[in-house]
Parts: sequence; C-alpha cells; structure tokens
Amino acid sequence: MLNEENASKPIKLIERVEKYKGHVITVYEDHLDIGGQDAYWDFIHHNGAAAVLPVTDDGELLLVRQFRHALGRYTLELPAGKRDGDEDYLVCATRELKEETGFTADHMDYLLTVNTTVAYLDEIIYIYLARGLHAGQTDWDAEEELGLEKWKLPDLIDMIRAGKMTDAKTIAAIMTYAQMINAQEKD
Repeated sequence: MLNEENASKPIKLIERVEKYKGHVITVYEDHLDIGGQDAYWDFIHHNGAAAVLPVTDDGELLLVRQFRHALGRYTLELPAGKRDGDEDYLVCATRELKEETGFTADHMDYLLTVNTTVAYLDEIIYIYLARGLHAGQTDWDAEEELGLEKWKLPDLIDMIRAGKMTDAKTIAAIMTYAQMINAQEKD
C-alpha cells in the first residue's frame, strides 16, 4: 500500500546497462537506489508513435486489420506507426494515415495521449482524430499486409465490452471519441 513514508523515498538511477537494441525498442537493466535499497528493474525505451482515428463524413470509423506477431493473430486497430527520429507526432500521424489507409484528412485534431505499458516501457502514443477524409493510394511498408474496414461506433463499443478488441490505444481512442460524441449530443 502506498503511504507517505514510501511515497517520499528518493529514487536515484545508479546505472543503466543496455542489454539489447532492436529495430523498434532498446532494452536496459537499470540499477536503482530506492531510499537506500538497491533495486534492479527492466526498462524498455521506445521512440514514440502516433495513431489516427479516421471518421468518415457519415460517421463510420476506419480501422485496419493486421497480423501482430506478438499475439499470433490479426487485430483490429487504429492506423498507427512509430516516429522517424524526432519527427513531430502530428506529422507522423498524417504519414501513417496516408500509408496505411490511403486517406488524407482536412482536419487532424489532437484526441488523447497514452502510455502503453507504464511498468517497464516509456512508449508514448499521440492519437489524433481525422475528419474530412479524401481517398487515395496506400503506401504500406514491405512487411505490412493490412485490411481497411469501416465500422459503426456502437458495434466497436460492443466489441470492446465483449473482450473482442484488446488493443489499448484503439480502445482508448474509441471510448474517448464516444464520450466526445455523447457530450456533443447533449449540448
């Protein structure tokens, strides 16, 4: 249980040792001093990503279905991708929308930010709402094979509640959008 005594313990990073550097992540072992006690924690660095919730003029949401190796199955999720270097998140989101769906948008508005796995990963994803969509050509990465699908908001909420959609960024975006729509309808 968190109390004032252990919440105020000073935490100091003593050493960070790189254990693995991959294409998307770098894994470290951190040696910490937590109030005079040695601790060793795993830490994974990710450069950040951006995602987009595209909404058509008739209110349908565009999602992509793609294979996710870590899960061993296809998932239904927002168009998204990692940043290139220190790329601006909005620029990244705009690029990913075009690459994965073929669409461009008249309006890209900030929706929310999520940290995906706060216990050991610093990944942050900025999520944007895309409206005023214009169809075009996709530009998938060589290893990507995506399917673009249109969904109605109530059907997606039903999928989330039934545990049939598990991608955290997608769930967060859909539920935030649903709350936004409900608030607009009440005004």
